[in-house]
Amino acid sequence: MTTPPANRLNNSASAYLRSAAHQPIDWHEWGEEAFARARHEDKPILLDIGAVWCHWCHVIDRESYENPEIAAIINQNYVAVKVDRDERPDVDARYQVAVSAISGQGGWPLTGFLTPDGRPFFGGTYFPPDAAMGRPGFRQILLAIADSYRTRRADVDHSASALAETVAKAELFAGARADFNPRIADEMTDTIVRQFDLRNGGFGRAPKFPHPGALDLVADRYLATGEKHLRTVLDSTLTKMARGGVYDQLAGGFHRYSVDEQWRVPHFEKMAYDNSQLLANYVHGYQVTGNALFREVAEGIIGWADAVLSDRSRGGFYTSQDADISLDDDGDYFTWTVDEARAVLDQEESRVIERYYDVEAHGEMHHNPAKNVLFIAGEIAEIAAQLGKADHSVRELLAAARKKMLAARLLRPTPYIDTTVYVGWSALFVSAYLDAARVLQREDCKLFALRTLDRILAESWDGTKGFAHRVGGPRLDGVLDDQVFTAAALLDAFEATLDRRYFDFAVRSMNLVLDQFNDAEGGGFYDRSATADPLGGLEMRRKPLQDSSTPSGNSVAAIVLDRLHAYTGEARYLERAQATLEAFAGVVPQYGLFAASYALAAILHSRHPLQVVITGAAGDAAADRLERVALGVYHFGKTVLRVTPEILAAQTLPSALAETIPHLHSGGAQALVCVGTTCQPPTGDAAELKALLTSRSSTSAAS
Repeated sequence: MTTPPANRLNNSASAYLRSAAHQPIDWHEWGEEAFARARHEDKPILLDIGAVWCHWCHVIDRESYENPEIAAIINQNYVAVKVDRDERPDVDARYQVAVSAISGQGGWPLTGFLTPDGRPFFGGTYFPPDAAMGRPGFRQILLAIADSYRTRRADVDHSASALAETVAKAELFAGARADFNPRIADEMTDTIVRQFDLRNGGFGRAPKFPHPGALDLVADRYLATGEKHLRTVLDSTLTKMARGGVYDQLAGGFHRYSVDEQWRVPHFEKMAYDNSQLLANYVHGYQVTGNALFREVAEGIIGWADAVLSDRSRGGFYTSQDADISLDDDGDYFTWTVDEARAVLDQEESRVIERYYDVEAHGEMHHNPAKNVLFIAGEIAEIAAQLGKADHSVRELLAAARKKMLAARLLRPTPYIDTTVYVGWSALFVSAYLDAARVLQREDCKLFALRTLDRILAESWDGTKGFAHRVGGPRLDGVLDDQVFTAAALLDAFEATLDRRYFDFAVRSMNLVLDQFNDAEGGGFYDRSATADPLGGLEMRRKPLQDSSTPSGNSVAAIVLDRLHAYTGEARYLERAQATLEAFAGVVPQYGLFAASYALAAILHSRHPLQVVITGAAGDAAADRLERVALGVYHFGKTVLRVTPEILAAQTLPSALAETIPHLHSGGAQALVCVGTTCQPPTGDAAELKALLTSRSSTSAAS
């Protein structure tokens, strides 16, 4: 049997699109070529949006797009366009809203039917190839839509126009502007806490996703108010996730989400954007509680990212690790039968593993009931009592067994790793690594974060367009997230090094955002630059508010602007942060859990960034003690700056920061705590510094 020739996706920069190069469909990438052909041939567009890590995207590929009969229907009646949602988040966001309006749900694969100018008129997510359980099959839908397009064109055009208008209104937040409410963070925290799952941790019911912004918000509000139930929300959620199957108990790192309420059975793909934010959560959780488990999990995420998800030589974090080897398995790489575990362990190790991780003859996986997800079901003390061993012996057996099981797992065929380096997602990891480097004293994390950031600056920055969306390949202009996530990482790098180059790049990038992404009249920022190439299709300005898998670009923009104002004193940064928060103030309460990053931005704007400046010669033991104390306290928006005499002499500090330094007396190590233009008296006493940083007045948002 001859292999069909590769289609035009064969040379795509996207791994997802290249994976469809063998399909017998005349696929186009998103672009004017596809729209021009659709207009010329007067055919509707079939739009498929998916990702290389998406299980059901691979299912529809195999069942339908690799089916010669269905492919023939598509090629005859449609212009087919395939989009990688990781590569084109701007395209994906618009059509997700449209398809959700049509079908009541979004997700991937997203299947859209568009007019030749790109306006959707019908769509859904996964369609089975043939009718089943009262639902029409994809083959039937393709033929019916094509017939409607030919015979009921006026109805199709009317539906497309009405839907485009609905999407445009929803995305621009008409009527959302209101006065900024400085108490919004507390109000939103109350809303979020009402969704807390007291039994299992986390928020809401199955399927259960992590919500990193909400956890940082709860941590900050706990420190500001001392309300014990907030500590419970934070501690329970981080603990239950860490003990669940959603966390990879052997290699570290988190899977994307849990299909059940108990965090036990995950969707097994691992994403850069999830793990970067969860790394920050566990570092912050460790700061707040001192819980050694949280540090262990943070170290586990770092270990997995170092080994699997990073370009160690050049810098950069990869996109994802797939869930499966093929469509015939479901997380088989990550799961274990009793026999598989016993084959690599001795008898004592097996007895411990089977009790600790609940490895039994009947596991959790429906496709193969013998397969077990590893989640912590037992307690060390109980297992020790059952086996007549000391606790430390059980721990040693557990550690040895995990090492053997991981080594055996590494010999299995490994799920695909998408080695694309996306700028915004790498920037999120840079920020998390820099945070971990300082709190966990991991110099290696700092060095790799800076190497990654230097690569981004060298390979993706354009002085007129800002940051690209990805590193390498044909330039793909960056969206708002790429600009503001990287600006935040640049400020983090400056704070970790006091290298003025990073600060100046942060200023340049945010000035470009103000120039090209800003809504000067309505406030807030659009997701695409005013100078971006035409999008085609749903060509509309869109202002992202909702946290999805990543924090809202508008919320992060407001945070970065407030941080820049603290360093420079430039009023326009403060004004644009205020305007951004006001742009959504009338509607943000209804987003609750999905606007936690807005609440964090509101906190920072209300109370202003807290700066801790520590002086003293390099290697000064007293200065080092002060720095460790300052870094050990979680406080959203806190900056710890280690200023040596050499840095002072170089006179390279930003203007407002430089004006702060004269408050310090000459001589030995001192710490100065400032909020806005108000500074506490300098102290050289570590205990006094900790008291200053943990006082309620320093953590409460101003009213």
